[in-house]
Amino acid sequence: MSQEKASLLSQILFSPDHQPVLINEVLEAFWDLRQRESLRYFDGTFGRGGHYKALKKMAPQMRAVVMDQDLEALNFAENEFKTEVQNNELQFISKNFSHFPESNLELFDMMLLDLGVSSPQLDKSERGFSFYHQGPLDMRMNQQQGVTAEYIINTWSEKDLVALFQNYGEIYKPFRVVRAIVHDRKTKAYKFTQELSSLIERVEGWRKKGFHPATQYFMALRLVVNQELEVLRDTLPVMIKSLTPGGRLAVISFHSLEDRIVKNIFKDSKEWGLPVSKKVIVASEEEQKNNPRSRSAKLRIFERRVQDELRESITT
Repeated sequence: MSQEKASLLSQILFSPDHQPVLINEVLEAFWDLRQRESLRYFDGTFGRGGHYKALKKMAPQMRAVVMDQDLEALNFAENEFKTEVQNNELQFISKNFSHFPESNLELFDMMLLDLGVSSPQLDKSERGFSFYHQGPLDMRMNQQQGVTAEYIINTWSEKDLVALFQNYGEIYKPFRVVRAIVHDRKTKAYKFTQELSSLIERVEGWRKKGFHPATQYFMALRLVVNQELEVLRDTLPVMIKSLTPGGRLAVISFHSLEDRIVKNIFKDSKEWGLPVSKKVIVASEEEQKNNPRSRSAKLRIFERRVQDELRESITT
């Protein structure tokens, strides 16, 4: 690592601000693009702007277009990044990144998706994402659209709930939990997160230390409520085509189903470019120790080809 890169990374990584997941690896992924004169960046899951802040330090000339469907993220961005917005360095679009194809945003040198739930969303019990905090069974990223987890739990048939947890939660045998849900909701509808997580804990029991038995059930519900896999599958190929020659697209996922989609789309996009690495990138031991959320994070990077001929080999 060069002295310049090490100095910059130390300024970012050891700042008192909250560190976004895999920030070191994201900066590494885009490092060679930092000196492009008219550098354009797209972030489809802006959240609190952690990755944007770090990349802006790396490349001050960078202009960005960012998307997020979370209304709280929009309110935060309007206050936190007033200067960048006023200087036309940052354009914020309050939509899910599924709207990227229709937005006609031209080409970008750097593109990023950080999939999953942000820490502020998890920490707020009223959002309904966490099984550790009592809150409504909501789980919508955009609280003004779509069905809630409460609706699914209380109205879907036993057969459909089994399929949901098997296909989206990768739970081999969810039958006992689903039967208990269907039985109990006959007398009282499920409205709160800990009502559901307590039932799962009671029926499943703790099988793995440090891994709450409701984890995969809640993740499956969140994926379906927000149609996350479908959005990723439809939008990622369009984003690849929106890279400048030599530009890069980085995707951070937290679920094996998401990572599988990213891996296959990158692999099947040979006419546009190649994955930067055959191996998936994971957080360092130090980051996993300091930030437990990073333990399941997986980063894959795609590079748009520069010449007509593809590179003969992939960097490993």
